[in-house]
Amino acid sequence: MRTITHFIEGKDYTAEGERHADVFAPNTGKVQAHVTLATVETVNHAVEVAQKAQREWAATNPQRRARVMFEFKRLVEQDKDRLAQLLSSEHGKVLSDAQGDIQRGLEVIEFACGIPHAQKGEYTDSAGPGIDVYSMRQPLGVVAGITPFNFPAMIPMWMFGVAIACGNAFILKPSERDPSVPVELAKLMLQAGLPKGVLNVVHGDKVAVDALLDHQDVKAASFVGSSDIANYVYERGARAGKRIQAMGGAKNHGIVMPDADLDQVVADLVGAAYGSAGERCMALPVVVPVGEGTAEKLIDKLIPAIKAIKVSHSEDESAHYGPVVTAAHKSRVEEYIELAISEGANLIYDGRTSQIPQQTNGYFIGPTLFDNVTADMRSYQEEIFGPVLQIVRATDFNHAVSLASDHQYGNGVAIYTRNGHAAREFAHRVNVGMVGINVPIPVPVAYHTFGGWKRSAFGDTNQHGMEGVKFWTKVKTVTQRWPDGSDTNDNAFVIPTME
Repeated sequence: MRTITHFIEGKDYTAEGERHADVFAPNTGKVQAHVTLATVETVNHAVEVAQKAQREWAATNPQRRARVMFEFKRLVEQDKDRLAQLLSSEHGKVLSDAQGDIQRGLEVIEFACGIPHAQKGEYTDSAGPGIDVYSMRQPLGVVAGITPFNFPAMIPMWMFGVAIACGNAFILKPSERDPSVPVELAKLMLQAGLPKGVLNVVHGDKVAVDALLDHQDVKAASFVGSSDIANYVYERGARAGKRIQAMGGAKNHGIVMPDADLDQVVADLVGAAYGSAGERCMALPVVVPVGEGTAEKLIDKLIPAIKAIKVSHSEDESAHYGPVVTAAHKSRVEEYIELAISEGANLIYDGRTSQIPQQTNGYFIGPTLFDNVTADMRSYQEEIFGPVLQIVRATDFNHAVSLASDHQYGNGVAIYTRNGHAAREFAHRVNVGMVGINVPIPVPVAYHTFGGWKRSAFGDTNQHGMEGVKFWTKVKTVTQRWPDGSDTNDNAFVIPTME
């Protein structure tokens, strides 16, 4: 049985007294590997190694840091098929989706290749008599990333790409459910020329997370996961004096106006709601048709499209999506389906009874559709994170805006319309962090930033783009004067001004 170990100081690492967890194959339900779970001592060792490596890495000029990122990008692209198969085998997403997971991460690496420009400071000549002022962006030191199971390639690259390019050393704590690809990425970074110890991977559960958040030499941490855990990470890390960004859950809405192109809406919805078995924080699990006529027309088109979705083994090239990640997660999604039924939602299509081709003991759930869901239902208020689409009917435009705006989550939202005024009004009014206009999953490109509002994000800085550079660096401002010996200061006890 394969054992996945930590990767510290450029080599596999296992300490005495560590526990292990099973890594399952979602397609079959069988254990395919064991992963080592870190003790506090292992985390402390990783931090010590990172500290030593960071000093020299921070002193490396930004052009050389960028060259490592360029080479890493080349190596990942060269190894993309193998990485996608490994990712698919542990997560359960189909190979094409696994390829997309890797590609979206690489797009942030491409941004990180421009770090010589992105990390530049500001300069003001002659801010006062003979006085110049300039600022510089310096790395924080040792930083950490705690990443979820649903994007085991993309989100680690979102975090460590920018952080390392800025001169930090990085400790990655990936999900123990699908831990192999993060280790492979760290090995490719080493192969690309990154010094040993700058990027370390430590596997674990709450023990490892708490050890990272409590360690005085870890200066910042980025987290993606559920909102309750995001809140916990934010509070514990902030109490320890760390800079924290913690991205939580979501319940993204898709507003469908009466003038929308319903064929396009349906094509987008089936992918955005059911792709990757709904295990995306930017999935679209709620559709809000405006007006009864819009709702009825939408349902008529949705049902045949849902029936045409193929759920199968993740390596089946004809499959639209594969299994969910674990048996426990499958049970959780099925419990939400039962909850929605008990709350009075109308179950139009039940994915639990879908005939999955070559069904094994894998964690498969077919696409599920509910109508007449209302805002007071707990199944609507909470994140299901599975292949379940809920229809919430809106009486008019204002009602639709309020549904998305009043929800506890504020990650992403989309509107479908041909009316430019309605789209502009919606984008300005809706209380959500990322907005799509005729775009179902509005994840910004890598040189913009990713981040939600309300219980979807804790902290005040978004991920990647220039917000990422700001998060992983600290600003130092220098005010300088070079007197020629003739200057005198008759007001030494007066606060300095630039008059």
